[in-house]
Amino acid sequence: MGKKLAVIAIGGNAVNRPGEEPNSENMIKNIENTAKFLVEMIEKNYDLVITHGNGPQVGNILIQQDIAKDKIPPFPMDINGAMTQGYLGYMIIQSLKNILNEKKINKEIASIVTQVVVNKDDDGFKNPSKPVGPFYSEEEGKYLQKEKGWDFKEDAGRGWRRVVPSPIPVEIIENNTIKKLVDSDFLVVACGGGGIPIIKENNKLKGVEAVIDKDRASSLLAKNLNADEFIILTAVEQVAINFGKPNQENLSEITVEKAEEYMKQGHFAKGSMLPKIEACLEFVKSTGKTALITDMEKLTEALEGKTGTKIIK
Repeated sequence: MGKKLAVIAIGGNAVNRPGEEPNSENMIKNIENTAKFLVEMIEKNYDLVITHGNGPQVGNILIQQDIAKDKIPPFPMDINGAMTQGYLGYMIIQSLKNILNEKKINKEIASIVTQVVVNKDDDGFKNPSKPVGPFYSEEEGKYLQKEKGWDFKEDAGRGWRRVVPSPIPVEIIENNTIKKLVDSDFLVVACGGGGIPIIKENNKLKGVEAVIDKDRASSLLAKNLNADEFIILTAVEQVAINFGKPNQENLSEITVEKAEEYMKQGHFAKGSMLPKIEACLEFVKSTGKTALITDMEKLTEALEGKTGTKIIK
């Protein structure tokens, strides 16, 4: 059987878990655990392009920079995003390389600092919606909103989080570089945190204050690379309707049409599952191929069709 190309998106919470001290030791430990599951896919004859979230990490950088603002001016969101791409990419490729070496699998790996173009007139700039950083109580969120001028929203019953503009990705600047690496049998890490948000202005590239949804950017990359599968790893084993209610129903497989029906009925939370479903639908509708949403630790079982939620045309 020939190799399959999968674009696989791992969440920022797979790096910093809720309630856990966000230090480098914990981040490396979590990434090493994630890398084991990714290497299992390589052993199953997959080529991989790995994308990752950065919401918690960018949020922590923002906190650090706010504390030190009297000494060093804070950086804008695009540069903070680039910083997280750099250090998370380093941690991911090192963890993967160590496991591949242990298993005597010869595979080259590259992490690409990736710029993603958005439309400067995108409605996302008028309505900040992308959660970044830690969770706060309602009281803390409202205080920081008044004190810092940040925008806050309640996030799917988990607490209050800062929200920033989340424009739609339209072009990946390094797309051809990524494709050439994939064609040369490289394992590639790209589009970290949804990519560094930039606009095209007067024939130049320019960074903007925003965070691109990682799943949307990953879907665009999967479509551009003509991937065989698009996989989103998240905190739940399966997508559900009536989530958190007595009549919750987990979904094993849904069509595009059924998923759109559930979306209209309001089953998927905006700051949580909705963008994942939208990203999967974009990929499936554009390519006719399948998308999968599942928990990282259930990935192998999900690939065998035993769990997870598969979205089909």
